[in-house]
Amino acid sequence: MSEPTHLTMADGRLIEAWIEGPADARRTLVFHNGTPSSGLPYGPDLDALGARGIRWVSWSRPGYGDSTRQEGRSVGSVVADARAIFDQLGIERAYVAGWSGGGPHALACAALMPERVIASAVLAGVAPYPAEGLDYLAGMGAENVEEFNAALDGPEALIGFKERNWPIFSRVTGEEIAAAFGDLVDDVDRGSIKAAFAEYLAAAFRGALRPGYWGWYDDDMAFVKPWGFDLGSITGRVHVWQGAHDRMVPFGHGQWLAAHIPGAIPHLLPEHGHLTLVVDSFPRILDELLATPA
Repeated sequence: MSEPTHLTMADGRLIEAWIEGPADARRTLVFHNGTPSSGLPYGPDLDALGARGIRWVSWSRPGYGDSTRQEGRSVGSVVADARAIFDQLGIERAYVAGWSGGGPHALACAALMPERVIASAVLAGVAPYPAEGLDYLAGMGAENVEEFNAALDGPEALIGFKERNWPIFSRVTGEEIAAAFGDLVDDVDRGSIKAAFAEYLAAAFRGALRPGYWGWYDDDMAFVKPWGFDLGSITGRVHVWQGAHDRMVPFGHGQWLAAHIPGAIPHLLPEHGHLTLVVDSFPRILDELLATPA
């Protein structure tokens, strides 16, 4: 597994970050991981970037891993950290992608720092709440229905959800991860949870939740309040990837985002789920992103 470094923000907070590949690479991918997760990269994804001469940059959002909590943050709050990290690493412009709960954070970068984002990709990313015309919970696994409803009910309900689930995911092993997902995966996604990928998922959960559940809590609260930007303001190209077998973020979310982001490039794939989309298609996702005209 890759080892993180630690960056200091202007307000003194620490950010746990992963920087992989040559510092003089001409292109950089900034990747926002899901919820809950640290910024830990998946080895085969690094291999795909290395073969294309691209540097990888990711970080644990505030409250996860060693990243200092930022209580009350919004989705759009990620942009201040992104700008600081770009500046510290000497990144003028980069490609930006986000998977699952990282999707909204990639969109925030596309909307609020367009001069520094070449193009972006949302991989099974959640839509804003409420999303007009979208049945938000339709097709979502029981655990995520419970989690979103708890966030909507407020802090007490959401803390209760975290108290019950943090012990499971903060200690989960690769052998246990498929069972821990429960109703959130069907047979398509369950088939991808094996060997190295299962160990990676478990390590990303454990690393994120090591200090507690507050990063996870803050992500959930940020998703159900205003994100801090307007999707309609995005001027750059956004690839929207979604699988029809996704029970974590249902297919309708990808369809909604593709219809409401100006200039979106949809990749709505009936054969994929939430996990297989990234396990099986990351090189394709990467090549489509890199081929997007600046």
